[in-house]
Formats: sequence, C-alpha cells, structure tokens
Amino acid sequence: MGTSSGSNINHQHMSKMLPPRQQQQQQPGSFQTSLSLISLDPHTSPNTQEPRFNLDNIHESPTESASSRETWPTADAITAKKMVNGKTENDCTEQSVIRRVSNADKITLRDIARERVDVISEKMHHLPDEFLDELKNQLKTILEGNGGSQNREEFLILQKLVQSRSDLTAKTLIRAHRAQLEILVAINMGIQAFLHPNISLSQTSLIEVFVYKRCRNIACQSQLPADDCSCEICANRNGFCNLCMCVICNKFDFEVNTCRWIGCDFCSHWTHTDCAIRDGQICMGPSAKSGTGPTEMLFHCRACNRTSELLGWVKDVFQHCVPAWDREALMRELDFVSRIFRGSDDPRGKKLFLKCEDLLEKLRGGLAESMAGRSILMFFQELDTDSSTSLENGEGGGLIAPQEACNRIADVVQEAIKKMEMVADEKMRMFKKARLALDACERELEDKGKEVAELKLERQKKKLQIEELEKIVRLKHAEADMFQLKANEAKQEAERLQRIAHAKSDKSEEEYTSSYLKLRLSEAEAEKKYLFEKIKLQESSHTSQSSNGGDPSQILTYAKIRDLLHGYNIPSKTDSHPNERHKF
Repeated sequence: MGTSSGSNINHQHMSKMLPPRQQQQQQPGSFQTSLSLISLDPHTSPNTQEPRFNLDNIHESPTESASSRETWPTADAITAKKMVNGKTENDCTEQSVIRRVSNADKITLRDIARERVDVISEKMHHLPDEFLDELKNQLKTILEGNGGSQNREEFLILQKLVQSRSDLTAKTLIRAHRAQLEILVAINMGIQAFLHPNISLSQTSLIEVFVYKRCRNIACQSQLPADDCSCEICANRNGFCNLCMCVICNKFDFEVNTCRWIGCDFCSHWTHTDCAIRDGQICMGPSAKSGTGPTEMLFHCRACNRTSELLGWVKDVFQHCVPAWDREALMRELDFVSRIFRGSDDPRGKKLFLKCEDLLEKLRGGLAESMAGRSILMFFQELDTDSSTSLENGEGGGLIAPQEACNRIADVVQEAIKKMEMVADEKMRMFKKARLALDACERELEDKGKEVAELKLERQKKKLQIEELEKIVRLKHAEADMFQLKANEAKQEAERLQRIAHAKSDKSEEEYTSSYLKLRLSEAEAEKKYLFEKIKLQESSHTSQSSNGGDPSQILTYAKIRDLLHGYNIPSKTDSHPNERHKF
C-alpha cells in the first residue's frame, strides 16, 4: 500500500512505497494551493452530470474533498518568479493610459464563449489591457460564487457554450489572444487560478490543458496520460492525472504526510480516504496477501480492481510522519484511521479503532501530542509482536502445517518481488524525471550563460560608446575654447580697426579742411586781384574824367577803396586755420 507521506525515508517493508504524486515535494517558493475543481467526466462524478465547483455556499461534509479551499503562492515565490523574468513592480516607471472603449468595440464573457476564436482575438488586440483585466475579474467573481445561484447559473451557461463547441481545437486556439485563452481554459476547467496575474503558463501549456493533454493542476502540469498509464480510467477519463487526482472524485489537493490519500499497491493510483469510505471502497475481505484465512480491512482500487491491506499502510504513515505532525494534524489523522477501521471485524482492526478513539478522547482532555504519538507507535509495535506470535502458533493456537507454511512463505516472497519490481519501476520513473529536470536545468543554465555573455558584450559595447561620446564631448569643449579664443582675437582686431578708422577719419577731415581753406584762399586772391585791376581801371578812367572836369567826390571814393585793398593782408597757407574758413 502506497502512503501519502512526503518524506524520503526508506521503508522497512517493501510492501509500502511512496506515492508518485508526493515525489514532487513542495520546495520553498513553490505553489501551496488547494484549488476547487470541476468534475470533468460526468460518468465519474457522484453528482450526476453537473459540475461541482466552489460556487456552492455550503460547508462540505466530512466525506467531501477539501479541495474547495483556495490559497495563492507566497510572497517569496512571487518575488522569485518576477526576478527570473527580469522584471519587478518597481521597474514600472510609466503610468498606464486608460482608454475609453466604445460600446461597439466592447465584448462580454458570453461573446468569448460563443464567438469564433479569430474574431474575438482580433477584437481583443485592439482593446486596452484594463478592459481585459476587467473581463478576468468578472469571471473570477463568477467562479468565487459570492453571488449565489445567479453566478452559478451564469457559469453553467458559459461552460455549456464552451463545451458544446467543436471548433475549439489545438489548431484554432493557437490563434487565440492570451487573455481569451486564459478565460476559455478557466471556464472549461472551472479553476480561477488560470486568471491569476502571478500564475503564468505558456500558450502551449494552456492549449494542452484545454484539450486535456496536460494536467489542470498548476503545481503538477504532467503530460496526460501521466507516466504513459494505459489503464481504463487514464485512457477514457478526460483530464485525469493519476499522479495528483482522486480516482473517484477527480479532484486534487496538496495534502502530504497524511492518511487522507490511499494509494493502490499495484497501480499506484490515488483515492481520497473520504471518497473511498463514501463509495464503499474500504471494507472487510480476505487477506490481501494469501487470499484466504481471516478477513481484514482492505482498500479496493477502482482503477485496477485489486485490493490492498490498510493496517500496514496506516502503520507506515504514522511511523514516518508522527514526528512532523502538530496537535491538530495528529487529531485529524487519528480521526481518519478511526473512520477507516470503524467497521472492522478482525481483532487487530478493532484494537486500532479503539486505540484511536481513546487517544482522541485524551487529546481533547489535554494530553500532549508527543505522548499520544509515542503511544500509537508503541501500539503498532505491540500489534507486530502479537502478529508474529499468532503466525508461529497458528490461528487456532496450534502449529502450522508445512505445506501451508510453504504457501505463506511463497506468497510473502512473491508479494515482496512484486513490491520490489514496483519500487524499481517507480525509481526508474523518478530517475527519468530527475534526468529530464537536470537536462532542462542544464539547458536553462546554458541559455542563461549565453544571455550573460550577450549582456557582457552589450555592456562592453555601451562602455565603448560612452568613452567615444566622452571623447567627442572633450573635442567639442576644445573646439568651443578655440572658437572663443578666435572670437576674442577677432574682437580685439575689430577694436583696433575701429581705432584706425577713427584716426583716418580725423586725418581725412583735417585734409579736407586744409584743401577747402586753400581753395578759398586762391579764390579770395583771385577776387582781390580782379577787384584791384578793376579799381585800377576805374581809377584811370576817373582820372581822365577828372582832368576833363569830372566829379571829385567819386574820385575820392575810388581812392579810399584802393587804399583799403592795399591795406588788407590776406593770410598765407601756413597761417590759415579751420576756424577762419568763414572769415571771407
């Protein structure tokens, strides 16, 4: 019987092996979630053909799966994932621009569920991210079921529209918008985790989940059928994963180190203990080892129709997991075991049932969980001792017949060989998975190395560019200094030329004044000469007239003018001055 213990402790008995789904232990920063699921196969759902999801605002009974609880990745996981993608929230320096969307461009969830993929994809490419986020939030609200029957009816309508379409294939979904694909997968699976912003699957993975080629459990994501299982359930039940889902209810959760899950010794399929009790898969029957003799409590696997004993499985779970359980977990596990063996008719099963009931009563009364854990482990040791004694003395208190002893030994050896083969197969599967994971890590490391080399090369290029720019800046500074120096020299030259121009202007003015005065002087001398000659002429004419009896007063006047002309001295060239130019 496989246990649901997640520890890596080697079992003392080959008949007890670890569950395949628990090989994927939750590492720090991994998903720690329990998500509500829809029963995808109507033939396997106990509630006829209607899907069961977390819209029902009622408390689940003890026999229902507890997978309706929902939590999300821790802050460390979110931060680590964002760092891997090279982006953090602090890197966003631009505010988003909210654009208004006209009524003609708007789309609804029913449009996405009903219309052709390419038509909706084309519309979504022209819509702002804020509007697409609002569509996702609407679907989240519907899946949360806070609106009661109205949300439940709306979800059933959307799911019916999606599941009734024949055009939603892997080929058509490749052309879907990312948000459109997330909404379609969330509607088809009934899981709002596909809409969560911190959970990002590739386009291919989302398509494979939609067409039931990949496990819808985000923490598992195994290709289906898991481990290439060819059993009837894995082959015929859409979306079923034998690594993490219950054979009866099709749900999954992440409970580990617990009796909540029962694994088959032969096919390694898993079943919720509650589901097995509810469907009568746990009942009394002949010994699973020999097939004869006294009856004991057995688990009947629905996948392979074979039986596995339960007492040894419970013992292994407690031996490996009791130290890690707190008080609440121990009481929950004792309650599981008590319900498993409640109807047991064999002495050992009855003793275990009474022991669990007694310890539960004592724990409620204040008994320390460490004492209760030691007590149940001692009880299992006593059962082993009693079993060995009974085997030596026979069931009736007498000796066992040699033939029967040989048959029992042969059965035990055959069972041990089967267990060893199953463990070997499981180890081989684990090795292959580990090898694939290692190869993936090596490829990722190689890619990261290439990225680092490219970043270094880019950094070197940027450094060279910066140095080149610095050289250009220094050159421009030198040119600016040179031009400033030339400008200063030109300014000085201009001032010098201005002074020369002023000096030449003054000199030319002096030369002009001198030329003007010389011209005036020559004119004055010419005029003087002319007047003098004229006076002489008139004087001579007047003299002749006076001798002939002319006017003496006129003769006297001419004589005075002549005397004045002789008495006036015109200055020479050297004595002329600019201020005397207007003297004449």
